[in-house]
Amino acid sequence: MSVNKVILLGYVGKDPEVKEFETGKVAKITIATTEKGYKLKSGKEVPDRTEWHNIMLWGGLAETAEKYVKKGMQVYIEGKIQNRSWADKEGITHYITEVVASDLQMLGKREDGAKAGNQSTSINTKVIDNDFPF
Repeated sequence: MSVNKVILLGYVGKDPEVKEFETGKVAKITIATTEKGYKLKSGKEVPDRTEWHNIMLWGGLAETAEKYVKKGMQVYIEGKIQNRSWADKEGITHYITEVVASDLQMLGKREDGAKAGNQSTSINTKVIDNDFPF
């Protein structure tokens, strides 16, 4: 038995990049997660450490991201890690590690001003393994 599951809670780095295909939409976002710094017993300060994560959203999740996800928004993501590679026009092979999302929850306050208070929206979809267009 094996498990490939990722849970991330972080902030969106830029507005979603969305592409549409015959089979539906796909969106790419990046989110940042930060581990707080600390002080060692010796007095040495260890600074905050921020990691950036590439997130792929398919179908309904891509459509939701396109409409509602914005730079700076806090999101909760569940999914699986996937590594892929491709060759560019010069024949150079590139590698990337991504999270293919199966759940997206938008956290924080609403920005549309329609209602005061907190908003949490959750969307689940089945992920279909496809070639990534990004």
